Amino acid sequence: MVVGGRRTSIAFFITLGAGLIAFILLLYVGWVLLGWRDGILLFFGILLVLAVIAGIVLNTTFLVREVRRNAQHDAFINAVTHELKTPVASIRLYLETLQTRTVDEPKRQEFYRTMLDDSDRLLGTIEQILRTGRTGQTKRALNVSAIDFGDIIEECLARARRLYHVSDDALTYSPGPPVIIQGDEDEVRAAVSNLIDNAVKYSGKDVRVNIETENIDDRFVQVRVKDNGPGIPQSELKQIFKRFYRVSGPLATRVKGTGLGLFIVRSVAKRHRGRVWAESEGPGRGSTFVLQLPIAK
Repeated sequence: MVVGGRRTSIAFFITLGAGLIAFILLLYVGWVLLGWRDGILLFFGILLVLAVIAGIVLNTTFLVREVRRNAQHDAFINAVTHELKTPVASIRLYLETLQTRTVDEPKRQEFYRTMLDDSDRLLGTIEQILRTGRTGQTKRALNVSAIDFGDIIEECLARARRLYHVSDDALTYSPGPPVIIQGDEDEVRAAVSNLIDNAVKYSGKDVRVNIETENIDDRFVQVRVKDNGPGIPQSELKQIFKRFYRVSGPLATRVKGTGLGLFIVRSVAKRHRGRVWAESEGPGRGSTFVLQLPIAK
């Protein structure tokens, strides 16, 4: 109902703007035919009509953008609510079970592991939201240090295997030559982790993600994260790095998230004088995300 209401609002504003422009043009044509000899009035009339049309176009564009932005904010709030509520409810359920029932030791340890996983998920969501504000502050100073990029990727892979319970074969790593970069280790780790998380979540049940690094002319280190997911339409390859943006499609609606991961990746790349982009041959053919960061001199 909410999505339908947003679409109706957008269609209404576009139709209203087009109708007003058509009405003004009809009045203007009639006025020109009746008073075509008055050159000065005609000149100022043209300016007035152009100004009114430009105002209507700008106003309609602004309203449509606001409707879309509000829709994205609503989707973000719903996603965050789910991401926060689900692990809390799970932890509470296990705690109530431990409190009210006698549970043998192996089962108790299993409950503890599950609660720790849910706690990590909860903390990850909170950190994601907080990190969005920090990385968006371009004037905030980086905590720069020398970073072994290969070690960062290994850490992120181990975290993803533990968090998503996938086998070693599901996440393969093809390392290039070892390189050292200068940057904020926490932010670089977050960028790589978000790329891997995104690839795993959009791969569905058959997770096959390949990560490889490459040295580009001793100037940049490039990491490519390739998945076997639903792919990305060409028209959305640049849009996906915007805040709150979610790729359209049936699988995307089932994938939970805040819509902030790729925005964080782009912000980190920008703050480290690097860049990030996405590649895809189209729907059903998977996606590849490429992150480039400068190598330390």
